[in-house]
Amino acid sequence: MVLVYRSTMPTRLFHTSEVEHRYIGESPIKTLLYLFEEQKVRVLLAFIFFCIKHSPTWVIPLLTANTIDVIASHKSLSRLGINIAILIVVTIQNWPMNLLYVKFQSKAIREVENRLRSALVERMQQLTMGFYLKSNAGVLQTKIVRDVENIEQMVRSLSDGGSTAINGVVGAILITAIKVPLFLPFFLVLAPLIAIFISKLRFKLRSRNEEFRGEIEEMSARVNEMTTLMPITRAHGLEQSALQTMYDSFGNVKRAGLRLDIFNAKFNALAWVTFQLANILCLGVASYCALKGKFGVTIGDVVLLTSFFGQLIGSVILLSSLMPQIAKGFASIRSLGEVLESPDVEANANKPQMPSVGGAVNFSNVSYKYPSAPRNAIENISLVAKPGQMIALVGPSGSGKSTFINLVIGFLRPQKGEISIDGHDLSKFDLRTYRRHISVVPQESVLFEGSVRDNVTYGMGSVPDKKVTDALIAANALEFVIELPEGVDTLVGERGARISGGQKQRLAIARALIRDPRILILDEATSALDSQSESTIQIALETLMKNRTTFVVAHRLSTVRKADIILVLDKGVLVEQGVHADLVSAGGLYQQLFEAQTFRND
Repeated sequence: MVLVYRSTMPTRLFHTSEVEHRYIGESPIKTLLYLFEEQKVRVLLAFIFFCIKHSPTWVIPLLTANTIDVIASHKSLSRLGINIAILIVVTIQNWPMNLLYVKFQSKAIREVENRLRSALVERMQQLTMGFYLKSNAGVLQTKIVRDVENIEQMVRSLSDGGSTAINGVVGAILITAIKVPLFLPFFLVLAPLIAIFISKLRFKLRSRNEEFRGEIEEMSARVNEMTTLMPITRAHGLEQSALQTMYDSFGNVKRAGLRLDIFNAKFNALAWVTFQLANILCLGVASYCALKGKFGVTIGDVVLLTSFFGQLIGSVILLSSLMPQIAKGFASIRSLGEVLESPDVEANANKPQMPSVGGAVNFSNVSYKYPSAPRNAIENISLVAKPGQMIALVGPSGSGKSTFINLVIGFLRPQKGEISIDGHDLSKFDLRTYRRHISVVPQESVLFEGSVRDNVTYGMGSVPDKKVTDALIAANALEFVIELPEGVDTLVGERGARISGGQKQRLAIARALIRDPRILILDEATSALDSQSESTIQIALETLMKNRTTFVVAHRLSTVRKADIILVLDKGVLVEQGVHADLVSAGGLYQQLFEAQTFRND
């Protein structure tokens, strides 16, 4: 499937046509050529500079052979001087040519690497929340970091190793064909046989490496498990059991490591012996030919042929050793295609913006079902919410409250029915512009590693100090913020690790309120607060919710008593709707939930 997407983003720093390309189903080689299509001049220049800088590997044996022949035949010193001068020149040129090679190679690779990551994050911003509900965050992170890195390493290996091998093979065969053409069949028959033999040994070594890596990964999993379960282990006196599990894993790693070390020793020794025996064979045959005057082999040619034979075998082996890296890179190309070609894209292109929102939210027979679920998460829900009203959603776990909220935000799209904002069908508008008028405080507050100010004003640019202070006051957060070492400039740590759960939640509330939203969504926004803080924030929220449509998801029914509309959900069905007093006296699910909580509190 080919997905064509035209971004409507007003500013783009990177060329991201990568999101329009076919990755899945296309040959990875074609994909690689496509990725470097705009870099072909740099790639060509890099290859030319590489060939020039790498020329000593085949020029030096040739000139060394010429020098030996000059000495053996007692020719003029001028010819000796010419050979030495050329050797000096080809040696010195390696330095500037290598710098030019790296410059053009690195620019081409880094540009593609940057473009791929830019395309991935742009596509991730375009995908629906439905995509993320069925995706693993760690896997997506791996695609941006590791998969792109695998492609970069593959290309670099092909550039360095592949160019080295190609130059070695071409140089050895070409010069041998010119200098000693009758000796060429010896090269073309024996060199591949030796290279195939060593490559087969390398393949066995790779399987041993994979076995060892598997044990290392298993040990890593056990270490992670041990650290995660440490409180349970210590609380139940299971230290010895945990230690035994780790000792067993360490023992498996030790045994696999020993097997790998022994096999490595055997491989390296056998490969070295095979390689040297082949060179000795070449030396013997070339020396015999030189002594007997066969094939026109001179004394210098003996050195040349021996050098080129070793170079030829080494180049073929190098090419075969690149295959695992190439396979890994191709797998990463296909992996990126899973995101770049995902059809689960939020359709905002060519839709009108929603410049303002009054806050009227209507649900008309709305239903939604998750792909793998046996039943609808939301079933024929209808609601008329006027601007400024507070709508509470209550019900047991799995009743559909979060799905309802995701539909309001536009993260999910109704499969049946219609959601309208101020009388306009939400599906007809660019949802990104609609969400600018919404603020959300999720059940689990999300903070990043920055200052208090950065977290509260996230995405807003420069914000006056008074506005930040007002938001903190409204969220009952200013008192603890001013006690922090650097006040609003204090770093909160990764995921807010340096402050408490209740403090994190209050900053999340301040972040939502500072945006002056027309629609406010509080998903268990006060769940992490103590009773005193919750009571204080409820008073502040009553003021802040005026003239705003507010959706509140709460398990504590005490927080929704003043709601204008309470929706009681059960297994995706709206079973009750009304105000607190009426629902308590109705004898339905709401009354059961309320009495159960009242009993627990008593």
